[in-house]
Amino acid sequence: MGHDNMKKILGPLIGIIAIIVIAGLMIIPSYNKFVSLEEDVSQSYAQVENQLQRRMDLIPNLVNTVKGFTAHEKEVIGEISDARSKLAGARGPEEQAAANDELSGALSRLLVVVENYPELKANENYRQLMDELAGTENRISVARQDYNDIVSKYNRQVKRFPGKLVASIFNFDEQEYFRADEAAKEPPKVDFGVD
Repeated sequence: MGHDNMKKILGPLIGIIAIIVIAGLMIIPSYNKFVSLEEDVSQSYAQVENQLQRRMDLIPNLVNTVKGFTAHEKEVIGEISDARSKLAGARGPEEQAAANDELSGALSRLLVVVENYPELKANENYRQLMDELAGTENRISVARQDYNDIVSKYNRQVKRFPGKLVASIFNFDEQEYFRADEAAKEPPKVDFGVD
């Protein structure tokens, strides 16, 4: 084999190797960024779930405290229990957001009912539980915002070049936002029984 034949083989081979190296230099950092962002999304979502669980753990104590003062308010207490069960069984951000909104609505109706029971509002246990619940609601709001921020960052990476190429090769799909249910945008209807 002659020197010229060797050049003909090595020239294209070196070109192919250079393309592979350049592609690797583009893909590896993008892949690693996806891995990091995906882990950030999971960690942030776990924080949302932690705060939702904290609220779910507070609700039975609140319901039991209210039951002791309001024997006639079974309907709103039942709504809270049902909504809490739905939240406990919800999977994924979309289902959890809808169940969370339903539970928030039921808790809002409970607060309206409590207005009719001044002795309950004065109860130390009730006030402490409401303070803890208010703090938890704030933490849920912050956790949801943090989650949605990291999902936004991740989804932009999925849609941009070269991320879009890497995402399609390695099956990195867009993540769901934790959105409020459309029904939650409507104010709850409260009936005071007054015509």
